[in-house]
Amino acid sequence: MKKTSIIILIGIAALIVSLLLFSVDFSTYDTIASARKKEGKFVHLIAKLDKTQSITYDPINNPNFLSFYIVDSLGEKSKVVYHNSKPGDLEKSERIVLKGKMGKDYFDCKDILLKCPSKYKDDKKVLEKSMKEQTASN
Repeated sequence: MKKTSIIILIGIAALIVSLLLFSVDFSTYDTIASARKKEGKFVHLIAKLDKTQSITYDPINNPNFLSFYIVDSLGEKSKVVYHNSKPGDLEKSERIVLKGKMGKDYFDCKDILLKCPSKYKDDKKVLEKSMKEQTASN
């Protein structure tokens, strides 16, 4: 075999090995129903805060206990227990990404990522008003 062919084969083998090693890090979002089927396995859920249910957080008695309810895009509901302090703006978030394991009665959350509404979204009326003010001042 030629030296270039051997180098190309080694490069392809290295690429395959690296893809296999990094494929472990790729994850997908589960629904509550699919997470219940994977009980005890680490999953990522994406859902909204169920604002019809109360949030339980008492920072004086137990600052490392938070429980609330979520609703996924399919309408499934679940209780979430988070053993850490309450993230700021939990109530204002559009979506919540939860990392953890589904138990029998609740989702045992290890990490919470909040997807908050963007402060850079254009409000059409505010934009029109500011444009009129700018044109009037010129």
